[in-house]
Amino acid sequence: MTAGPTVSNSVSLLKRWGTVPLWGKILLGMALGMLTGIALGEHAAYLKPLGTLFVNTIKMLIVPLVFCSLIVGITSMQDTQKMGRIGIKSLGFYLGTTSVAITIGLAFGHWFAPGAGLSLPLPEMASSPVQQAPSFVDTLVAIVPENPVAALAQGQILQVIVFAVALGISLVMIGERGRPAIAVFESLAEAMFKLTDLVMRLAPYGVFALMAWVAGLYGWEVLQPLLKVIVAVYLGCMLHIFGFYGLVLALGARLNPLQFFKKISDAMAVAYTTSSSAGSLPASMKCAERVGVNKRISSFVLPLGTTINMDGTALYQGVCALFVAQAFGVDLTMSQYLTIIATATLASIGTAGVPGAGLVMLTLVLTTVGLPLEGVALVAGIDRILDMARTVVNVSGDLVATSVIARSEGELDTRVEA
Repeated sequence: MTAGPTVSNSVSLLKRWGTVPLWGKILLGMALGMLTGIALGEHAAYLKPLGTLFVNTIKMLIVPLVFCSLIVGITSMQDTQKMGRIGIKSLGFYLGTTSVAITIGLAFGHWFAPGAGLSLPLPEMASSPVQQAPSFVDTLVAIVPENPVAALAQGQILQVIVFAVALGISLVMIGERGRPAIAVFESLAEAMFKLTDLVMRLAPYGVFALMAWVAGLYGWEVLQPLLKVIVAVYLGCMLHIFGFYGLVLALGARLNPLQFFKKISDAMAVAYTTSSSAGSLPASMKCAERVGVNKRISSFVLPLGTTINMDGTALYQGVCALFVAQAFGVDLTMSQYLTIIATATLASIGTAGVPGAGLVMLTLVLTTVGLPLEGVALVAGIDRILDMARTVVNVSGDLVATSVIARSEGELDTRVEA
């Protein structure tokens, strides 16, 4: 007699679960994982293999995703004469500001030390590369692969990035003869984006298992560091927007920063609520017109920025990389700090448009310096909160770049009123 209503309730719950956004599922998985871990104690370790399976699927994505999306990002910028010049300016601006953002993130991660005192067990496979980190000179020499196929097979991320950038530039330079190869990489990149989407659907379950394992060992002590991560990321984002971008606007575009941010507040609000740079693009286009940027510039630079500008994500990774290192008791060397900066900056070209891009990029950074990917689970539950702030940085950076480049091209009308 009760079977019917029970089945009906189960179906209803499944339908409701299907309507919950991914970030909500991950947050719920984190919360349930913590409660389960505290309830089971050390027995929660039996759930760890499920989390390890999720980590392995993310590892599976890193090399092909970065390789294909980087090539597509580079080849999408092909143009001639003025657009080519603007493309070079945009790329240089975005890479420069991204390197500043990751540096700010590392600095805030060092100052706040959110992971200090957690003392999580360091997996054996992750301990070796960290303890025997090469010098910066050795790292610089080694970024050019002797055998790119071997670099791809062995997951040498910096070598993969350098080879992908070089190959993408070469495909652009050979013109029409490169179009068939570009089409192949575009197709592969779309397939990797779809595969990433499928893998990210497993995130709630992987996060649940890993958080249960961590909470089973350390209980509620893991909450305080996560709050520190949120504070560090938000303060870093505010410094980058109103401090660094404000300085760039005053010097590079000769605009009043306060008036500028007032004019682009609509785009910033859309970015914060949607956590989507692409979704904020229509509002950004309107704000660029309000600032006085000619549409010939904004229609090229803003979509390009949506593709390759990841200042907020880079800053977030600086904080989170330090958090993971501190949580697992790893002391990073100066060469590893510089490696994190280089990796996050170069990888920013090919990460836009990927669901869960922040987490995927974080796994890339952690892999490069040999930090355990289990640390991703610690920040996955609060990723949505962090994503809102970093998207505002990304969108603001797109509009700042558009204004600076428009000024350099004589395409900025400062007489436009708010």
